Amino acid sequence: MAKVQNVPSAVVAASGLIGGYGVARWTKKRQLGGAVLAVAGAAAAQQWRREAGGKAAGALTAAYLAAFAGSHPLAKKMGAWPAVFSVAGGVALASWAIADRRA
Repeated sequence: MAKVQNVPSAVVAASGLIGGYGVARWTKKRQLGGAVLAVAGAAAAQQWRREAGGKAAGALTAAYLAAFAGSHPLAKKMGAWPAVFSVAGGVALASWAIADRRA
């Protein structure tokens, strides 16, 4: 099994957003989806801090949380899955540009 440090932080962050929503939807337990979101976010934040420093990690963590919050109103306009994939892609791109590209 791959260690988390071998998985790009962009993948970890996007997986947290997509997986968190998927788990919440399929289990009908929002708390379970929130746990997936939180664990992946914490893992990504550790990687961001290690790869790009504290300021970048703070900014990317804020982007991760904003993506989660922003997916809700966006879902009303374009549907749930398209909204989740859109914000996950945005966070993944930011993560790659700021942290993964350097590693």
